[in-house]
Amino acid sequence: IGRYKAPFHQLRISYGTNKGKNYTEEEDRFLICMLHKLGFDKENVYDELRQCIRNSPQFRFDWFLKSRTAMELQRRCNTLITLIERENMELEEKEKAEKKKRGPKPSSVRFKKAFL
Repeated sequence: IGRYKAPFHQLRISYGTNKGKNYTEEEDRFLICMLHKLGFDKENVYDELRQCIRNSPQFRFDWFLKSRTAMELQRRCNTLITLIERENMELEEKEKAEKKKRGPKPSSVRFKKAFL
């Protein structure tokens, strides 16, 4: 979430091949952003998330999302978090691979030569 200036609009989730047909990307973005805002480690965060959905004007006519229980929201959020963590791990691995390809920085090479 910290990578984006406006995560409610810019956040993209890589679903892979198993994207469910029930939730839209907008709903998923809202769930993740609100979960982050409310605090993932709070005791009754999914009940609060459910209230946020019910009070949000953008989901005024979204009966599917409004009718989800706290347990269903928790399951969906856990799935989304797993997808995001997997995507972040892949990005970190790519960055490490690129750094290895580039080799050491020129300043560190000069530093090593000074002590040889």
